[in-house]
Amino acid sequence: MTLQLTQESTSRSVKLPSGNVHYNVAGNGHPVILLHGSGPGATGWSNFGPNIVELVEQFTCYAVDMPGWGDSDPVTPEDRDHVRTALEFMDELGLGKAAFIGNSMGGATAIRFAVEHPERLSHLITMGAGATGAKLFGAGGPTEGIKILQKGYREPTIESMRELVDVMSYDSGELREERARQRLDSLVKHPEHARNFLAGGRNPRDWPSEDRLAGIPVPTLLVHGRDDRVVHYENSLKLVTLIPDSRLVLLNRCGHWAQVEHAEEFNRLVADFINNN
Repeated sequence: MTLQLTQESTSRSVKLPSGNVHYNVAGNGHPVILLHGSGPGATGWSNFGPNIVELVEQFTCYAVDMPGWGDSDPVTPEDRDHVRTALEFMDELGLGKAAFIGNSMGGATAIRFAVEHPERLSHLITMGAGATGAKLFGAGGPTEGIKILQKGYREPTIESMRELVDVMSYDSGELREERARQRLDSLVKHPEHARNFLAGGRNPRDWPSEDRLAGIPVPTLLVHGRDDRVVHYENSLKLVTLIPDSRLVLLNRCGHWAQVEHAEEFNRLVADFINNN
């Protein structure tokens, strides 16, 4: 890999009806929109940096900070609609059709987008996405990971960010401190994001019914960690039974951040899926 990409060198912003939205962009080829999760200090780059530097060899990657995260404008819970923002983003940048890759909350946004605007998606890829309905194996209430995520918003310290990195991962590894510091720096830089999140929680929009999920026509790749302590993998088992043109890759020794913990394998899966479906 010869490209030396950094968060700073790929940084851009765009004015949308939803507000000022920050994003990172690099590469050439079919557009791929990457949507981060809801954790404290989350940004497009922090969720997808290891993926962007490889995927840009084949695709144009847009890692978007959704309103309420990163360097994008703050937004109150009642005004937050990431599907609307994603559509505005595509329209403003002239992207007729794109592949969507979403982690956790970003996966939920991508799924809703596929239901509401299937003509604008070429491929749907999720990691650690949730599904509604009764749970057979996962927690009935907030999971261990969700509780630590919420604690991170309430207590913006390096200790809570280390806890966050640990619960999101099967093995935090040697980059534990760097990832915790990256999250804390982003969280402290925009305290208004934390206040708004705590005022309304994750507050997802109406989740599509099972009938509407079954009507998604887009080729779909679901990736989930067997050791995910934030969103149990049974959620992706449910999704793969409902979405007709879908397949599931379940990774052992993998937590909620499959795209980070298994970056090389994830990048290969994504490139092969987009190029051959």
